Order: sequence, then structure tokens, then C-alpha cells
Amino acid sequence: MKKAGGTGCCFPPMFGKSRTRPGGFRLISNSSFEESSSSTRSGGQYVSLNKRKSSLSSHRRRYSSHNNHQQQQYQTAPMIVCFGEMMINLVPAVSGVSVADADEFKKSPAGSTANVAVAISRLGGSSAFIGKVGKDEFGYMLSDILMQNGVDNSGLLFDEHARTMLAFHALKSDGEPQFLFYRHPSADMLIRPEELDVRLIRKATIFHYSSFSLVMEPSKSTHLAAMNLAKMCGCVLSYAPNLTLPIWPSSQAARQAIMSIWNFADIIKVSSEEVGFLGEGDDPYDDQVIMNKLFHPRLKLMLVTEGPRGCRYYTQEFKGWVSGFEVEVVDKDGAGDAFLAAFLCILAAHTYIFQDETRLREALVFANATAAVTLTKKDAIPSLPTKDAVLRLLLSSHFN
Repeated sequence: MKKAGGTGCCFPPMFGKSRTRPGGFRLISNSSFEESSSSTRSGGQYVSLNKRKSSLSSHRRRYSSHNNHQQQQYQTAPMIVCFGEMMINLVPAVSGVSVADADEFKKSPAGSTANVAVAISRLGGSSAFIGKVGKDEFGYMLSDILMQNGVDNSGLLFDEHARTMLAFHALKSDGEPQFLFYRHPSADMLIRPEELDVRLIRKATIFHYSSFSLVMEPSKSTHLAAMNLAKMCGCVLSYAPNLTLPIWPSSQAARQAIMSIWNFADIIKVSSEEVGFLGEGDDPYDDQVIMNKLFHPRLKLMLVTEGPRGCRYYTQEFKGWVSGFEVEVVDKDGAGDAFLAAFLCILAAHTYIFQDETRLREALVFANATAAVTLTKKDAIPSLPTKDAVLRLLLSSHFN
């Protein structure tokens, strides 16, 4: 395991420490997703009414002009590299309707590993993203969003022959999520091993991934190559399967693929629903199911999220539960990714945390608070909080 530098970006005892020293990490706000009604936000978000005004050439110019400035930022905190998927979600403009019943859709950037990368940066950490999008309007938009949020996007590739992944995503009136993916194939599925940014992976303290890239070749082989390289470089391997059944040919294929790389991970984050699926119907709240079926001998930590209720943790030496925060839930999308991002921020600077249950529990309180803030807003990346927003929730909970 690599030795992390620095004192940590968001560990609870360090909340009051300034990170605005000259040459230090500076968070770049994403004006496209501020709550104010700026022209960037109002322009082009409803795909049935508006068109994005900036051209592909303007995207390229912005990327080039900011690239050198970005590289200076990623030197102050331990690097967390996220590998996987980034896409455009098309969400009904009106809540509670199915995809078929929606009259218009709002575009929203998404993708579990990209969510984690953006959330890390918003919390004050250092993150990079490796993946592939189409050389199209949506692909350059997603590249901009990474850059605007302080994520190193130098590992993001553009495919000239495939489009950026699109997904229609609705939450119906009965609460059931609905997905309709357009990836036949999409650019993210076509990333090849020789295209990996080896330099970025070698810089990482933590290498994080999901199971999206395992659906088909060549992305599956690229995923395995990236994992192996990260392991050889001494990275902590972080795995959050992000079970999304509509992308798989069958439930059995999904289960087999997810478990095929299970024993390589140092950290695994799953939801209680995913435990039930992987345990093939066993009680997801039974500790014995976790320890006997899912906890492998080399695993350092397993985290099981339970939504607003909190999370469970399991190590070789101890296990427990940390309660969550009571908030008004608006949208669950991205909350699990925000939770994991908050924890990885702390782990990157405090790699001994697996042996210190008190510190681990403190870190998980912060992670639960980060997820709780995310639950109070709509959509994935736009809802991911800054550290200040998380601190406000922690302080309000402390005095209530």
C-alpha cells in the first residue's frame, strides 16, 4: 500500500483547517449546476426545448486552456483514480412519470464512477477519471463537467466511431426506478487496454471501479488490465459493483461478472439490496451472510449502505453499524456514490483506518452525512455536495 501524504481532506477532526494556502488545492465550482438561474443552467437543459449553443471547437479550446492549470492542482492530496462509465441521463422533467409518459426530458450527467470522482473533488480531495465517451456534443460536455469540478480529465478518451452512452432514467409514481440504455455499443464499451493512461494509475493511492465495464469486450479486458496495473503499483483497490440489471443479458450473468473480480478488491461497498441479490435471496441484514458468502480473506473492509438508516462495516477484526441522518429524501440517485467518495477522501490520507475502529466510525459518520445531503437534491452529479454543505448538516445535527 502506498504511503499517503498530507493530513487529509475532510476527516472530522480537521474540519476547521484551511486548504486555501497558495499552491494548494482549489475547488472549481461548476456554474452549470448552481441553484441560481444562470444562463449556463437555463440554456439547453430541457432537450425538447433548447439546444446547447457551444460548438465542439469551443469545448476543445476550453479543455486546452485549462489543462495546464489543472495539472498543478492534483499534486497536493493523495490521488484517487476512478475508472469506468460516464453518461448522459435523460430524466423526465416531471417527477413520478414513466419514460413513455414523459413529455419532455432534462439531461443530467451521471455514471457511478464519474459521480465518485466529482464528489471527491467537491469534498476537497484529488481525483482523476479514466474512461471513454463519444467524440460528440455530449462527450465534450461531460469532459467539461469533469474539468469544471476539479477532476483530472486527462484520462478521458473520445471515440470517433461510437456515441456517448445515453440512458433514460425515471422514477415512477410507485417508487420503482426505470432505465432504458442506449449503448449498442456506446463509446465506454470500446476502451482498449493499450489506451489506458498508465501515468495516472501509477500516481494513484486508491483505484476505484464498478462492474459496468465487465459487460463485454474490449472494456472488460481493459478493466482487468487497469486493476492489475493498479495492484502492482501498490494502490488500494476500491470496488462498488453498482448493480444495474438492464445492462446485463440476465441476472445470472450480472452475478457471475460482479463476483468474478470480487476477491481482488481491498474495499467493497455494496447496498443492502445488492447483498440480497449477490446472496441469492439470503437475509441481507444477517452478518453471517456477509462473513460467510461475501467477505473474502484478503478484504480489508466491506461497507454495506442502508439508505438514510446508515451503514454497516466489516473488517477482519471488528464490525458494527453507524446510524444515518434524518432528511427529506428527494432523489436517491448518487447518494451511494457520494457516501463512498467521502470515505475514500479520508482513507487516501489515513490508510491505517482499517485498524482503528474509532477513526473508522468517525469517517463513516462523515460519509453518511455526505450521502444524506445528496438525498435532498435531484439528479446525480448536480446533487453532490461540497464539504461546507456536509459540515452544515453535521453541525445542525450536533446541536439538535
